[in-house]
Amino acid sequence: MKLEFLYVPTADVTASLGVYRDVLGATEIWREGEATVALGLPGTAVQVMLDLDDQASAGPLFTVESVLDFHATRADALVVVKEPAEIPGGYMATYRDAGGTTIYLLDQSTADVG
Repeated sequence: MKLEFLYVPTADVTASLGVYRDVLGATEIWREGEATVALGLPGTAVQVMLDLDDQASAGPLFTVESVLDFHATRADALVVVKEPAEIPGGYMATYRDAGGTTIYLLDQSTADVG
């Protein structure tokens, strides 16, 4: 398990990008159209992921070997917000810890398959 991103959903990616880039000094690493932008911050390998979504909660996004395996063996320790679902390249699931923090898990288990 590796902390890859701080997931920051926003109703306005452009406005949020302005704050993280121009005020906080983040550097754009990659983007997917106008909906998702990943930013690097000095002194850490963890990236900030801005994503156009005004319904989700901010929280850590961890990469794991297999979301399905994690869910099968450890999901009982967390509140399941969204069951594992297939996404391009793998699976993603959303949980909440006992304190109410949203936790996102992602794998790239199908990225090289096919």
